[in-house]
Amino acid sequence: MLDDRRQKNLQRILEIEERLSEIKDVDVLLENILAFARKIANADAGSIYIYNEKEKKLTIRFGQNDTQQKMLAPGEKLPYLFFTFPASPDSISGYSALSGKVVNIPDVYHMPELLDAGKKEKRPYMFQSSTDKATGYHTTSMLTIPLRMTQGRVLGVLQIINAQDSSGNIIPFDENSEFQILHFASSAGRALEYAYLTNNMVLRMAQMAAFRDPKETGTHVERVSTFSLEIYDRYAMNKRIPKESREKFRDLLKIAAKCHDFGKVGVSDLILKKTSGFTDDERSLIKGHTCLGAQLFTPVESELDEMARNVCLRHHERFDGGVQGYPGRFDYMSVVPEQKMPATIPLKGEEIPLSARIVALADVFDALSHARVYKPAWTIEDAFKEIEKERGRQFDPELVDAFFQIKDRIIAINNVI
Repeated sequence: MLDDRRQKNLQRILEIEERLSEIKDVDVLLENILAFARKIANADAGSIYIYNEKEKKLTIRFGQNDTQQKMLAPGEKLPYLFFTFPASPDSISGYSALSGKVVNIPDVYHMPELLDAGKKEKRPYMFQSSTDKATGYHTTSMLTIPLRMTQGRVLGVLQIINAQDSSGNIIPFDENSEFQILHFASSAGRALEYAYLTNNMVLRMAQMAAFRDPKETGTHVERVSTFSLEIYDRYAMNKRIPKESREKFRDLLKIAAKCHDFGKVGVSDLILKKTSGFTDDERSLIKGHTCLGAQLFTPVESELDEMARNVCLRHHERFDGGVQGYPGRFDYMSVVPEQKMPATIPLKGEEIPLSARIVALADVFDALSHARVYKPAWTIEDAFKEIEKERGRQFDPELVDAFFQIKDRIIAINNVI
C-alpha cells in the first residue's frame, strides 16, 4: 500500500516538474516551487530563499501561509517579503545553505541540544520565534532543504512548515515526505538554474540600455517588472481570468516588462544623458526607442518574443488615444537609429496590448516616484495622485483600479527594491 502511494505521489511530482520546466521567470518559478513543495507535503506554510554564495547572504523572496491567507479578503495577498540577512549557522536556513544539508525538525520549540548524538555534535542553530510572536502563528514542524545547481552549488533554500494530516492536524514531516521533497528539490534546482540563465541574459541587455541612459537603472527595471506583476495579479483576480491563463501571462509579463526600454541602445548619448529639457526634434528621436526595441524581438519566435515586442513598442501609447502617445499606427521595422518619428494615428483603448498597458502604468509611477537627472523624486502620495488623475486618459481605468487596490504592496515594493 505504501509503495503504491509513493508511486502515485512520484507520478504527481513528475507532472509538477514538467510544469516547472515551462516557467521562465525566476521569481515566478520560486513562487511556484514553494507552492508545489507545500502541496506535495501538505504543508500549511513556508518560505523560499535565494543564496548568494559569494557574500554568504540569504534573501527571502516569498512566504506563503494558508492559515493567514484565509483571514484575508479575496484577491488580497500576505505582506510583501524581500529582505537580506547573513547566512549564519545560527539560523536553520543559514545552516542548510552553508552545509548543504537537509534539516527535518518535528517541533522547533523542542529541539534536542545535540545535532548528532553519536558524534556528540551540538546543534548550532536555533529557531527564531520573533515572526510567530509578531503574527500569532505557531510553527511546529519544519523541513528545510537546499536547492542545488547541477554541479552541486547551492542556489537557494526551500523551507516548508507545519505538515498536516488528512484531518488538518499538525504532524512532523515523515520519511516519505522528506523523500518526495528531496526528489522534487533536485528537479526544482535544475529548473531554477535554467531560469537564471534566461534572467541573466535579460538583465545583461537591460544593463546595455542602462549604460546609454542613466535613468534606466537595474533597480528601476526590477521595480517596473515587479509592479507590473502585482498589477496584473489583482486585475486578473478582478476579471476572474482562469488560473492556467493567468499563470502563463504573469510569467511572460515579469520578463517582458524588464525589456521595455531596450530600444534606448539605439538613441544617442547626447540626448539620453541631457540634463535639461528636450527640443521637439530630440523628443522625436527618443520616441524611436519603442520601434528599435520591438525590432530586437522580430521576427517573433516565441510567446515571450511577442509580449516583449508589444511591451517595447506600445508602452508609451495612451489609453484615450491622445496624440502624445506613440508610436501609433506605424511600420516600426522601417525605423533606424537617429531617425525622427513622423506624426501618426494613435492607438486607443484595448487596441493597445494588455501587457503594454500594464507596463505603461508601472513605468510612469516609478519614474515619478524616483529622482532623475532632470527632476527630483515626487512624493509617493503625489505620484499616486497623478496616476489617479490619468485614469481613463493615459492609463486603462481598470488597471488603475487594480493598482489602487494593492497600494500598500506597491509602497512596500518601492521601499525595498
